Amino acid sequence: MSEDVEVLRAKLVAETGKMEWHELERHFARGAVVAVNPGIDLIDVALTMANDDKAGLEKWFDAGTVRRAETADAAAWVKSQPLFWVVVILPWVVIQEIDASAVEPGELH
Repeated sequence: MSEDVEVLRAKLVAETGKMEWHELERHFARGAVVAVNPGIDLIDVALTMANDDKAGLEKWFDAGTVRRAETADAAAWVKSQPLFWVVVILPWVVIQEIDASAVEPGELH
């Protein structure tokens, strides 16, 4: 990887945080939430988006492992109130649900 890519990756890692669904609802309402399936590296997706790598994104979108969040997703998240890893790649808010068993005691839940 080039040094520029490594710098951007480090920046994205530093800007990634945890949020609950209620904090993301307004972004969903404006159609800006992109959901990343477990098992896919959230930072890899964010880096691909930041670099405007359409071919790279297309493979994930075609596989269904990265997608725009839909109403059914939002309804499920309202019910289950999961915690998410979140990184912003304007205008997108890229999220990945955190496995509840992976959350440390005393964290948001």
